[in-house]
Amino acid sequence: MIPDSFIQDLLARVDIVDLVDGYVPLKKAGANYAACCPFHNEKSPSFTVSPTKQFYHCFGCGAHGTAISFVMEYQGLGFVDAVKDLATRAGMQVPESEGRGFRDEKPGQTRTLIEVMARAAAYYKDQLKKSPRAIEYCKKRGLTGEIAARYGIGYAPDGWQNLQEVFPDYNADELKIAGLVIENEAGRRYDRFRDRLMIPIINPKGEIIAFGGRIIDQGEPKYLNSPETPLFEKGRELFGLPQARQALRETDTAIVTEGYMDVIALSQNGVGNAVATLGTATTTTHVTKLLRQVDRIVFCFDGDNAGRKAAWRALENSLEALADNKRLGFIFLPQEDDPDSYIRAHGKAEFDRLVAQAMPLSDFLLRELAQRCDLTSSEGKAQLIYEAKPLLLKLPTPLLRLQLVKRLAEASGFAQTEVERLCDLKSYIPAAPPKTKRTAPSLTRNLLRIVLHKPQLARQLPIALLPDTPERPALNRLHQLVTANHDTSSYAGLREQLRGLPEESIIENAASELLGLPFDEEGAEMEFRDTLEKLQEGGEKRAFDELQAKAQQFGVAGLSAAEKQAYIQFLAMRSKRS
Repeated sequence: MIPDSFIQDLLARVDIVDLVDGYVPLKKAGANYAACCPFHNEKSPSFTVSPTKQFYHCFGCGAHGTAISFVMEYQGLGFVDAVKDLATRAGMQVPESEGRGFRDEKPGQTRTLIEVMARAAAYYKDQLKKSPRAIEYCKKRGLTGEIAARYGIGYAPDGWQNLQEVFPDYNADELKIAGLVIENEAGRRYDRFRDRLMIPIINPKGEIIAFGGRIIDQGEPKYLNSPETPLFEKGRELFGLPQARQALRETDTAIVTEGYMDVIALSQNGVGNAVATLGTATTTTHVTKLLRQVDRIVFCFDGDNAGRKAAWRALENSLEALADNKRLGFIFLPQEDDPDSYIRAHGKAEFDRLVAQAMPLSDFLLRELAQRCDLTSSEGKAQLIYEAKPLLLKLPTPLLRLQLVKRLAEASGFAQTEVERLCDLKSYIPAAPPKTKRTAPSLTRNLLRIVLHKPQLARQLPIALLPDTPERPALNRLHQLVTANHDTSSYAGLREQLRGLPEESIIENAASELLGLPFDEEGAEMEFRDTLEKLQEGGEKRAFDELQAKAQQFGVAGLSAAEKQAYIQFLAMRSKRS
């Protein structure tokens, strides 16, 4: 959606050291700057920012990227929103393009919809002040004026077309696209939200993208959310995340509940690190988003069957997002309670105790599986392994998987190796590194190092000459990017063009090796040419060895005309050198 040329200009305008220092205090460390990593807990600094290359790298958790990546990770924004955020800081206008947004989204539509939602929210807040009934409901729920202001709570009065007060053009397309009105089969419009407490759903930039409406008295549905719109995708958004950001950093724990009233009640009682899913099961995207900001997630659900089912879905959808340094826990409240009623009845200290003692993922997983199987019978023990297999295969965490395999072996009576074999798992034994020729890979690694320091040299790479090493695809990609884009002159600029490409990881790893290493800027081109010459000599030697082996096996007559000519030329060159 955003032209590469604009990305390059933006990265040239934004200084990553100033940007990161605004969030995390940096200290000079040689040619670079260092800090404790904002993306994981650590006591000694392993987070490094390079002012010359304009990128950051954490040697502890592997976080790596440009100014754009930092804003995405730190603020939980998508790529486009991160670019817009940085552009605003830099006083730049992001160019808009057509035809690649949500469904049939028009240029400028997002901004228009944001403005529409803000006007609606202001109207709902004003209506809350005018409704004694809604105010009384808030008091009954224990909500103070401070917490109502913190979450922007309002009230949609009863009636069919109240929004016409604030939107004189009630038939405007934007009202329907934003999900504020519904159009029936006869084409008549009416307000989606009526006689409901209105709770804005806010994105990481503080913009209102949707609403949740809670019925005041009895009625169905109890909770009504905005439909999915160009602004709002419920499987990606978490209610309360912007308000919880500071508490998430302080506690390194996110509490996930089922409803936004739970989040508000917990916040009212001093627990500020709670968020909620929005009318949908917890998704992998939800978990990934949270684990970028904390090392521990605790799911807090009701203790009834519905709560257990919701917890199990959360577990299944969390497995793929886990890492060995991340933890998940589960709290099951008494059946008569939800987080709102529990914390009001028992207080913050007791709720904090539940969070601290939350059931670990491994215990919940094994407990649930064991309840489905009769472990007193051979059939039940076999079923346990059968049920566990798809879950184990989802786990990307070798250490946690190993622990689960051991416990499954104990519960089922199978040997650990049998469980691994039955579940198509390999024992967690680090594979021996493949034997490789040292000369060629070290030369291509050196080429990659030089090109990342001086990207313009990538144009001169003789791709056909490069041997088949792990670095070759990366060098080929850099050659393509630099040749196609004459403005790319920095690693940061290249890094953004690599986003999502297969070569991204190896180039990222090579770039991290540059931190703290001396580099001779003046001698770079000479070193580049020397490396190419050595590669050429190595290539010629390999080609000669292959022809010589073939000639020895089949005789010179077994060579094609072109091979004979090449063989003779190699022999002539060798005789001259000797």
